[in-house]
Amino acid sequence: MALTDKQFTEALQHWDLDTLYADLASAKGKSLTPVEKLHLRGLLCGCSPSTIAEQLGKNAKGVETDLCATLYRYVKSLVGKSNGKIENWRKIAEWLEDAGYKRKLDRVALDNLLPEKSVVNITNINIENNQLVIAFNLRIPTSKALKTSGKNLDILNNVALD
Repeated sequence: MALTDKQFTEALQHWDLDTLYADLASAKGKSLTPVEKLHLRGLLCGCSPSTIAEQLGKNAKGVETDLCATLYRYVKSLVGKSNGKIENWRKIAEWLEDAGYKRKLDRVALDNLLPEKSVVNITNINIENNQLVIAFNLRIPTSKALKTSGKNLDILNNVALD
């Protein structure tokens, strides 16, 4: 399998990779290699070294060895934990998140997501089986008046939202 930027792309959505790559390059003393970037994205996507190896068709021990010799050292240097021991690969993402490299999710107002004149009424909020349950009615205006038959209403009444 060819190494490309199309693997572990979920990291692009949640992490400031450009800044992280640049800062890690400073810690390393030169640019990260494409393989180092790929392995880093895999870790940031929550993949273990063995999962990364599996997805790339590589030997798991080889990927673990590469990570210990490269990325783990650069990250420890970058976040000021040079003397710290990495007991688990998950520490890399935790340290980088604590250092501010994870993007903050933008809050979007509900009004911006729904068409004008939509109405949302919350009818009930409670806790059931350690879950917050919110019941609501949502009315979204249509462009044309729709004729509904009894059959259509039966279908709508049986729709469940997860």
